Amino acid sequence: MCGAAELSAQTCNPTATFTYANDEGEQVTEELESYSGSAPVTAAFRANPEDVEDFVARYEWIIYETGKESNIIVHRFDEDIEYTFLHSGSFTVECKATFVENGDTIFYPAEDEEPVRFTVSVSESHLEMPNAFSPNGDGYNDTYRAKDNHKSIVSFKATVFDRWGRKLYSWNDVNGEWDGKVNGKVIKDGVYYVNVTAKGADGRTYHIRRDVNVLTKYTEMNGGSGEE
Repeated sequence: MCGAAELSAQTCNPTATFTYANDEGEQVTEELESYSGSAPVTAAFRANPEDVEDFVARYEWIIYETGKESNIIVHRFDEDIEYTFLHSGSFTVECKATFVENGDTIFYPAEDEEPVRFTVSVSESHLEMPNAFSPNGDGYNDTYRAKDNHKSIVSFKATVFDRWGRKLYSWNDVNGEWDGKVNGKVIKDGVYYVNVTAKGADGRTYHIRRDVNVLTKYTEMNGGSGEE
């Protein structure tokens, strides 16, 4: 390793940008040092090298289970990488680099420096479906969707049937919803059925089948939808 002062400028300034769904189901992109929340979350890691000049740069990204550096999940040799976390647990991400010119080598991080570490904590999964909604256009509980407390659901499919087993609607996004309409018209009050199959980041599988009460006469003012 060359310690010449003129070579000390070669370095990296790693950053991490995370894209995930917030509590309202909206996609959010933020530059963070750490992420703690639900899966799936997609992270874009960038080395951001400085003063490469004529040096030949080699980059190394390592993602491992926190506290278990030997349990490497991702090992890539690119300046920038993207990775989607689909499993629950705690993960650490590190960037390393070397800059070489005419036999001189600069290491990032230097031998006496700690690497920049990003941490990603993905929660265990949770999923519940409500038993009622009121598609009456009053702005309160007008759509049928998974309860807002869902976490780390990485695959999802819901299908609504009438009491004769006829399919009325289906969707494949845990943040998706049904407005209670078939062929543009709100269905009649009554009991319908939802069938949900889903998988969590922790490997848990969900098979939910339950009644769905359509209650168009219920409003926030007269007592809500009766959701359980």
